[in-house]
Amino acid sequence: MTRVSITELKAQLSRYLREVRRGGEVQILDRGVPVARITRVACSGPDREQQRRQRLVEAGIVRPGAGGMSSVLERPPLELAADLSAALVEERADRL
Repeated sequence: MTRVSITELKAQLSRYLREVRRGGEVQILDRGVPVARITRVACSGPDREQQRRQRLVEAGIVRPGAGGMSSVLERPPLELAADLSAALVEERADRL
């Protein structure tokens, strides 16, 4: 657990919140005396993923799907005119 003064917390709040998001804890001291502790909110499993997905939708980063993936998986793979392996070797030839 990280221990930090109120002054330091105010100056570096984003840093300490990142630490908490990663699972750490921050104990806040007032003149050397512990007065509070910041911990991560307990949210796990599918509920947490649903909240994360909802935040991404609200931010406009992702759009929710309209249906299942089964129709996509049933289609055969694309037939390409070019040999991708050969194109990759040619692209990287100057690096060898």
